[in-house]
Amino acid sequence: MGNMDKYLLDFLRYTAGVSEDILDWVYPLTAAFAIALLSYACTALFRFAVMPAVQKLTERTKATWDDYLFNRRVMRAFRRIIPPVVWYVALPAVLTHSPGLLSVLQKVCNIYLVIVSLMFVSVFVHSLYEISESHQKLRNRPLKGVYQMFNLLAFVLGCILVISIVIDKSATAVLAGLGASAAVLMLIFKDSILGLVAGVQLSANDMLRPGDWITMDKYGANGFVLEVSLTTVKVQNFDKTITTIPPYLLVSDSFQNWRGMKESGGRRMKLSVNVDANTVHFCSADEISGFAAKGYVPAERYAHAGFPIANTQVFRDFMMDFLQRHPDVNHDMMVMVRMLQPTPEGLPVELYCFSSFTDWMPFERFQSSVLDYALVMAAEFGLRVFQRPSGRDIKG
Repeated sequence: MGNMDKYLLDFLRYTAGVSEDILDWVYPLTAAFAIALLSYACTALFRFAVMPAVQKLTERTKATWDDYLFNRRVMRAFRRIIPPVVWYVALPAVLTHSPGLLSVLQKVCNIYLVIVSLMFVSVFVHSLYEISESHQKLRNRPLKGVYQMFNLLAFVLGCILVISIVIDKSATAVLAGLGASAAVLMLIFKDSILGLVAGVQLSANDMLRPGDWITMDKYGANGFVLEVSLTTVKVQNFDKTITTIPPYLLVSDSFQNWRGMKESGGRRMKLSVNVDANTVHFCSADEISGFAAKGYVPAERYAHAGFPIANTQVFRDFMMDFLQRHPDVNHDMMVMVRMLQPTPEGLPVELYCFSSFTDWMPFERFQSSVLDYALVMAAEFGLRVFQRPSGRDIKG
């Protein structure tokens, strides 16, 4: 290509008949038109020959990752790199007699090449994110912030390259000059840097995934995680409001993740029925027989008891049998009915078990039905549920 300018000048002088008076401005225009035609031909060749061949090749493979890395969006972004490369290579061959113009045009080509390269990197990183979203083990990892950090680093590097091209200095010299303002840069990108570190910790320790139900009362978050990005974690609360939390706060502060409850298949129910202590007494033999006759307890359970049986114990045993037979209780987990420390509000009888329902509405229905049953059946054992006296109670 060293003689390209000579061939073009001879063509204009002797074949096209261009006079020497106008050759000085006709030649650059002709050279630009020739390079533009060449870049268009290379781009068209890539579009109509290379792209279809690559897509057909990826369709025949069994792997899915190549379908993302070589999709039309990535190929179009790569196609934009071809024109500035062709111009940068061809310009020195046709503008040897115009070093000033050649220098300016090469700078423009370099700047444009950096810009389209950044666009290609952004599209390529987005394709990597799509691959991780389709992967079974990676789809639930908060990797979006990591990919956003790659884009941010590429953008910063691109800005440094553009500045070095404009001022005609090496990128290392520009980077060394920016070292003096490192404190300012750290302040500007503080949230992004902290978000990247927090995102890596959240992903490495599997602390948070999109779709998890988390509770963070300090920041008003109680709902499902929608998105984990470089600078924010979006949580949709149950009242349909959106709470945004910086990722590093999830690492520095504590939050409650309910994913373990979902995966375990059991949601804990922990309720207390406050019994009036004045209604607690030892059961007589006739009372025990009456409970057995009604089917509340087995007749032989207290037949050989060497100590008096209180009606609270019979009630606890009855509720224990009820929970152990209940079809909606997860019997692989703890089931317990116990007495708690007496309080001014009465004597608490606690019902402790795990429901097989993990979703909110079915669990609440189960919990309410168990509480209703306990409140109603307490009277069958001579127990009265305690509540603070209201105005009507005092009047009566």
